[in-house]
Amino acid sequence: MPVRTGIVSGAGMTLINKILIAAGVILLLAGLGLGFRSVSAAGTDCGSVFQPAAGITPMACDARLNNAGTLVTLILIAGGLSLAAALTVKVVRDRVTA
Repeated sequence: MPVRTGIVSGAGMTLINKILIAAGVILLLAGLGLGFRSVSAAGTDCGSVFQPAAGITPMACDARLNNAGTLVTLILIAGGLSLAAALTVKVVRDRVTA
């Protein structure tokens, strides 16, 4: 059986997995934080991505909320992909060592 060396060794894969998990958790928390952050346009409080202001809001809020929603969605997707990559690395590592 060949000896494993370098970054793809057991310790290297564990480090990569921990980095991916940490990045995923940080991105998910950052996305949630940005989603609850209040957005304003022209001095009017538009609410947040997850809870827009009640009632009729100015049209300027539509663009700001849309942009904030897109940013939050992209950050949450990046966090989810990072966690999925960590899971994939773990599964592949476990199958290779078995």
